[in-house]
Amino acid sequence: MTDFKFDGDVKKRFQPFMDEILSDSRDKVHSIYITGSALTSDFDPKHSDINSIFVLNRMELKFLEKLAPLGKKYGKKKVSAPLIMTPEYIKTSLDVFPIEFQNIKLLHHCVFGEDVFADINIDRADLRHQCERELKVKLISLRQGYISASGDRKLLTDEFIRSFSGYMPLFKGIILLLGSDPPINNEAVLSDLETVSGVGMAVFKLVLKEKKERTKLSIEELNTIFEDYYAAIEKLGDMIDEMEA
Repeated sequence: MTDFKFDGDVKKRFQPFMDEILSDSRDKVHSIYITGSALTSDFDPKHSDINSIFVLNRMELKFLEKLAPLGKKYGKKKVSAPLIMTPEYIKTSLDVFPIEFQNIKLLHHCVFGEDVFADINIDRADLRHQCERELKVKLISLRQGYISASGDRKLLTDEFIRSFSGYMPLFKGIILLLGSDPPINNEAVLSDLETVSGVGMAVFKLVLKEKKERTKLSIEELNTIFEDYYAAIEKLGDMIDEMEA
């Protein structure tokens, strides 16, 4: 079964890629999914990549060898290299990557085969542990990124914009831990997290705006963003540390 419930640019760019893979590997593929911003109003055809997951019946290196040369061809159309998994890998990895699988469960659309993500169950304790770990990693990354930029305005801006999307699955996980169903769109995620946690998300909303509009922030504004980013992540970290699994 091939099923696209959305039209327009995403289908136009992804369908040829999927069809080329299925043309001689259909028997190897269990299912195919579109994930990420391509399914939301956050998708920007000029800047956003189309992300996907290919679930294989079993891992086959020959399939990867076929897939690899297509990267350059479809990369020009902003179709990212897909994540490759198997049903067995998914089953045995839910406890290791609960944030990532929770985000896939929330934000995926099956375009070929049987949907294996719709009914996966994420353990709350596993999710809390990964959220705690990821928040601590984010603090380290913020410090290192800020130092590495050496006060360069463009480098700092690029670092904040580049890292922004990596916060969204984490924030959705925290929202779930705090007893609410996480939304899909970035602005709604930030607003809901602010509501359920009491931690101000104004700085992340500012970076989201910068990501969309690409204005030129001053070094003073960027230094303030760094301080506010750090304070918000630190507060969320403290909250998760004190939370019972």
